[in-house]
Amino acid sequence: MNRENIWKSYAAPAREELERINDEYKACLDAGKTERECVQITVDRIEKKGYRNLEAAVKEGSPLKPGDKVYAVCMGKAIAAFHIGKKPIEEGMNILGAHIDSPRIDIKQNPLYENEEFAYLDTHYYGGIKKYQWVAIPLALHGVIAKKDGTVVEVNIGEKDDDPVFVITDLLVHLAAKQMDKKANEVIEGEKLDILFGSCPLEQDKELDKEEKEAVKSNVLKILKDYFDMEEDDFASAELEIVPAGRARDCGIDRSMVLAYGQDDRVCAFTSLFALLDVEEVEKTACCILVDKEEIGSVGATGMHSRFFENAVAEMIALQGSESELKVRRALQNSKMLSSDVSAAFDPMFAEAFEKRSTAFFGKGLVFNKFTGSRGKNGSNDANAEYLAQIRKAMEEHQVAYQFAELGKVDVGGGGTIAYIMANYGMEVIDSGVPVLSMHAPWEVTSKADVYEAYRGYKAFLLSI
Repeated sequence: MNRENIWKSYAAPAREELERINDEYKACLDAGKTERECVQITVDRIEKKGYRNLEAAVKEGSPLKPGDKVYAVCMGKAIAAFHIGKKPIEEGMNILGAHIDSPRIDIKQNPLYENEEFAYLDTHYYGGIKKYQWVAIPLALHGVIAKKDGTVVEVNIGEKDDDPVFVITDLLVHLAAKQMDKKANEVIEGEKLDILFGSCPLEQDKELDKEEKEAVKSNVLKILKDYFDMEEDDFASAELEIVPAGRARDCGIDRSMVLAYGQDDRVCAFTSLFALLDVEEVEKTACCILVDKEEIGSVGATGMHSRFFENAVAEMIALQGSESELKVRRALQNSKMLSSDVSAAFDPMFAEAFEKRSTAFFGKGLVFNKFTGSRGKNGSNDANAEYLAQIRKAMEEHQVAYQFAELGKVDVGGGGTIAYIMANYGMEVIDSGVPVLSMHAPWEVTSKADVYEAYRGYKAFLLSI
């Protein structure tokens, strides 16, 4: 099934809207490099559109009615937003679900040490990365420091033009003969992904003639104390993430692409959010859920395996005056969902990994994956044919460019999403998203046309399924 390059069909008004959506998307990428930041962006945007906190509504006992808009946040790292439709919620919802965590490098809980008058932060990488891609590039530090007195300090170093940045050093090529003989996954070992954090020793107290044994580390601690009122022990209750420093940029001489960190899966998360906010009236309750921990199995309280989403639905049903576990089950089972997650774009430089008849291409629109998984569909959701027919009809009614694809050749590899988790409720689910080049690299590439068609496709789904 050959699809035309969608760029050829855009008239001037569509191109203007395409650029507007992509500019908005890039701004969200710049402001949201961690899951916490993404949730805060989402809260800020939805509250301006009239959404109110579900927790507050529960405390007040405020009844919910069609047209109301509420949201629930889980630990600052996952969020579900609901636009209540005209039909009873037990008849099902239209759900857009994406994840807002991305591969990165995390700081350990006892990280700061000195070695030969260099200060380092000890790390543990998060998600599937090629470790060698993270060395010798400018890095930024994002996160929070939670103190024993209950205060939480936000950290964001490396994004402003006058900020310092950080780096993981690599061995110079002149001395790297043995390193170059190693397999790619061994070129840089996980324990050598430590962050170079400082090299200047603390100025000595000449009056006391006191000399620090670890003067560089001591100087780092002094700086952290001055800036964040932070003690070394506070690392134990901090969540600090290392991400590539720098903003999202137009890519290509024709500015047709976006180069940025974290597009897996924030390209689907933010376009899903844009779609929800641009829907004025809905027959069925529309929902956008953005979750954490997908890159490590969707585990934990903020991952899709948690009961957070189910609990939020139960609270909404109770506020509609009909508290019932059976209605919660019906609402979930009768729902339909797009598991909004990215797909691998065909890369001519690595054509051997792809089967072209079943591959996603740049500039050909929103990608639907009937199944994901690997080697015999292991670990995947496999969408029903009848649901695919409904999806096709909705996309074509709204003239959305779309394509169907698989993730590489059958025996080459594969991947997973949150689709199978939501399918456990018995709802109809299919994976859909934007094709990405260099997926899971520090800098990923998407087509502006595909970003735009994803937004349009998600909006069509909320209105027509």
